[in-house]
Amino acid sequence: MSTTDIKAPEFTGLRARLWPIHNYELKKFIPLGIIMFCLLFNYTVLRDTKDALVVNSAGAGAITFLKLYCVTPAAVLFVILYAKLTNALSRENVFYAVVTPFLVFFAAFGFIIYPNLHLLHPSIESIQALQAAYPYLSGFFDIYAYWAFSLFYVLAEIWGSAMIALMFWQFANHVVRLRESKRFYGLFAVLGNAALVVSGPTVMFCSENIKHMVSPGTDPWQVTLYLLMSSVVVLGLVAMYAYRWMHNNVLNDKLYFDPAESGVPKKKKEKPGLWESCKIIAKSPELGLIALLIMAYGVTINLVEVQWKNQLSLFCSGDKGLFNYYMGSLSTATGVFTILFGLIFGANILRKVSWAKAASITPIAILIGGSAFFCFILAEGLMEPFLQFFNTHSVAAAMFIGLGIVVISKSVKYILFDPTKEMAYIPLDEELKTKGKAAVDVIGGRAGKAGGAAVQNWLLIGFATKDVMAIAPITFAVFAVIAVAWLYAVKALSVKVTAATAKRKLADDKL
Repeated sequence: MSTTDIKAPEFTGLRARLWPIHNYELKKFIPLGIIMFCLLFNYTVLRDTKDALVVNSAGAGAITFLKLYCVTPAAVLFVILYAKLTNALSRENVFYAVVTPFLVFFAAFGFIIYPNLHLLHPSIESIQALQAAYPYLSGFFDIYAYWAFSLFYVLAEIWGSAMIALMFWQFANHVVRLRESKRFYGLFAVLGNAALVVSGPTVMFCSENIKHMVSPGTDPWQVTLYLLMSSVVVLGLVAMYAYRWMHNNVLNDKLYFDPAESGVPKKKKEKPGLWESCKIIAKSPELGLIALLIMAYGVTINLVEVQWKNQLSLFCSGDKGLFNYYMGSLSTATGVFTILFGLIFGANILRKVSWAKAASITPIAILIGGSAFFCFILAEGLMEPFLQFFNTHSVAAAMFIGLGIVVISKSVKYILFDPTKEMAYIPLDEELKTKGKAAVDVIGGRAGKAGGAAVQNWLLIGFATKDVMAIAPITFAVFAVIAVAWLYAVKALSVKVTAATAKRKLADDKL
């Protein structure tokens, strides 16, 4: 097949809207889609389960302590380890070296750690004594009291940043050509979120329906963990196999991948360390602005989600299975919404409107939806007489309203925020796309979530309370300020993305 055939725009009508992929490109596109599917399936299962474990044991306020004091340092340590691995191993082997320890831990948690919690966790009496003696530090004692859940929470959070934002997208940016990206990336988001449609019902079945199938005397939640952790291990192995298959059957064919086009130097150079990578970010305005976008998303969605999970916990009254059931419902609804609207609007928005307009949709949607949710929970007392007319109560209404807003926010994030963020990396040189991206995506993403956690954490400590509703008015104000700043960052980055894209396209045309 000639280069002319590869570059020819041959899609029209419905095919151009829904499936703008050449038949010969399926060998490259499908395994990439499988990798994303598996990693997102696991992320959904782990995300739902970690919240069910922590919120129903230590309360929603514990999330802010975990994100700030545990997840953020762990993310920094991960980047240090990742930088050392990239210096010591090949690109392919780094993937296996990162994925394998996660799968080992999650298998151990389901089959070894959780069944022996009575031997591993400290006694309730000792924790209550510590909290009574030092009430301002009760959040830290909650982390210690449920340390196994805390560790699970931290590794589940790192999985999302490491596997999706870093391992998959860095690999995709390495092997997908600039001219393929606008056709591939929108569909990656759609196909990847098919995982939500599968993982959501999986979580729902394993969390609630399984209660009617276990024998008397058996802990249904333990059976739930057996099933969910087994699925995480299996899908992780499938992702590793697809990654290996691509290296053996796709990346050695110049029809699909040419190192010269991806910007990989023909002569291997010494890779920079973490500190040098941070200096690269500091010298790159593009990376700095991308980091601001990631942090803004992390802060805003964290402020909304903590309040929503608190409403969900109140609604479920401490039932981990029921809590996880609704988390599975969230995943299912997000997947369906993402696929339908992604197929109809997502890929076409990316292809037909400017980068700035596409990138602005996410902060606008989160600003409007989040503001509506905060206003509702802050006015719950005023809404109670109206809600009684519809035979419901404020907690149930807040939970379902928040559920809908979180679904829309996450769907828009998958459909537009992730692809536009990754498109901003493509025009950059190889050094910025590897070490710079590692620091921006992992540390930047964690810093965003830690920023939202820090605001709530310091407020909870200052007011000596574990009730996140007590600090909702202040967190709403912070949410609004960050969302507006996000829009200004998009505008500033759009100028640099346009200039860098034009420069890179000119270089590609000369090849």
